[in-house]
Amino acid sequence: MKTFQTFDIESTYNAFHNRFPNHREVPVIGITGNFSDGNLTLASGYYTSILKAGGVPFIIPPFEDANILINLLDSIDGLLLTGGGDINPLFLGEEPVKELHSINPYRDRQELLITRLAANRQIPILGICRGIQIMNAALGGTLYQDIYSQTESKLIKHSQELERSFASHTVHIDADSLLAKIMGQTTLPVNSFHHQAVKKPAPGFRVSARASDGIIEAIESTECKSMIGVQWHPECFILNNDPCMMPLFGWLLQEADSFRTAKALHQRILTLDSHCDTPMFFDQNIRFDVRDPKIKVDLHKMTEGRQDATIMVAYIPQKERTDEALLAATAKADQLLNEIEQMVAKNCTAVDIAYCPADLYRLKQAGKKAIMLGIENGYAIGKDLSNIERFRQRGVVYMTLCHNGNNDICGSARYNEENAGVSDFGAQVIREMNRTGMLVDLSHAGKRSFYDALDISQSPVVCSHSSCRALCDHPRNLTDEQLKAIARKGGVVQLCLYSGFLRSDRPADIRDAIEHLHHMVNLIGTDHVGIGTDFDGDGGIAGCNDSSEVINFTRKLLYERYSEEDIRLIWGGNFLRVMDKVQRYS
Repeated sequence: MKTFQTFDIESTYNAFHNRFPNHREVPVIGITGNFSDGNLTLASGYYTSILKAGGVPFIIPPFEDANILINLLDSIDGLLLTGGGDINPLFLGEEPVKELHSINPYRDRQELLITRLAANRQIPILGICRGIQIMNAALGGTLYQDIYSQTESKLIKHSQELERSFASHTVHIDADSLLAKIMGQTTLPVNSFHHQAVKKPAPGFRVSARASDGIIEAIESTECKSMIGVQWHPECFILNNDPCMMPLFGWLLQEADSFRTAKALHQRILTLDSHCDTPMFFDQNIRFDVRDPKIKVDLHKMTEGRQDATIMVAYIPQKERTDEALLAATAKADQLLNEIEQMVAKNCTAVDIAYCPADLYRLKQAGKKAIMLGIENGYAIGKDLSNIERFRQRGVVYMTLCHNGNNDICGSARYNEENAGVSDFGAQVIREMNRTGMLVDLSHAGKRSFYDALDISQSPVVCSHSSCRALCDHPRNLTDEQLKAIARKGGVVQLCLYSGFLRSDRPADIRDAIEHLHHMVNLIGTDHVGIGTDFDGDGGIAGCNDSSEVINFTRKLLYERYSEEDIRLIWGGNFLRVMDKVQRYS
């Protein structure tokens, strides 16, 4: 006869505290719940798989309050989109086909929204069955409402009657896919309970697995992001003590742990991007306070990517060197700086201008984003040295000596057939920048100008957005000797995320940027490198394409075993050390 045993809360409580706890923070995985008949339910395989993978499951009930959703997303480290009923075709701009099954009006809107918001924040996502469809639809892909009536192929049975913890057909995984790496095989037996499916993958995704009849069974990010969707139900197998699908959940937990670590790191360090060109879009009626699709840097994206600060430049394209053109260039620089200040003033509760490194740390402590001012192209000062002090007094922290094309200061890395270096006037400019505490920026400078400026400057110099010539033979990039020379002078080189400076044979991605950073670090150490994205100046690559994705760069640095101190230096510490020195001794 079975004896009923009571639960002794007192002894259990005491047993928990009879030794010093050695707790380790583990990732929290948000799991979308299934709401039907007035009840919130969740099949046990989902949370069991998360628990066995080492995570904390957190069930997300259906609600649509965007403010609460954002707070919830800030509290989780990964997102698991679960299976369930059909998706309302009206939300996808379609009318229902007669074969459509029951839809759940409580889930669709929330899950489509939460997926978009999670993707904006780079939260790792695993979509299962309905979840792959939600992820694909939310991010711009298309779906079949019913594969049997909407495809012309002769289909296998995709809705098995067999117990769910057993496989009923196989899927074929692309050998070069992340999914193949995770699962360690290219032919995988799976279960199957669906009649809807992905029709066309969303932009930024690829098909990574298909059934033998061609139906898409898995998709994954092509942008080095932690997003995978599978059409089968991997969570069911563990309920039969079959661990064959646990690598998927292990992947989600690994990515979530990386994301959790990066979030915490961004809380402790200051993240500064040393070069963005957002003012180039001021004539397109952009708004800094909304998630504006026209620009890569705004308050929403900076918040999503946990980026603290950026240096916005007044970019002045190189034109004629007549007196009239030079006066126009100076006026344009003042106009752009005025517009940056006006943009900040309109959003003063969330962002402010920083004039020195101490301001950046103060603003971070206050919970505000920070913008510093820069000028791209010394053409902006014309032939008037007094403009340097005037620009410095209004807060400009650096100025590139030139841009694409020679000016009265120096010869450029491009369109410099005469191999011009720093002129006599340019030498006066550099000395005046030293005196006033404005950083001399040698990005865009030709090789002769580079070495001339190093000899002339009494202060360390910077390259606010430059990459490695040894890895990509572009005239804008720095040779190994130039990298070593700037380090010997005590300066810093900020890695540029412009694709054409990272690779010449194909579009670059975040892995290529990491290779350039490795090269710099191996050559000159972590004390002389940083990041200047060139966002909104054609900068941005897959995996780190705007401010919302800068946390992905941190995750890559962690994966490459850079220490917290290394990452602090790379994300602005080195650049600010040089800035502080130049400003302090001016």
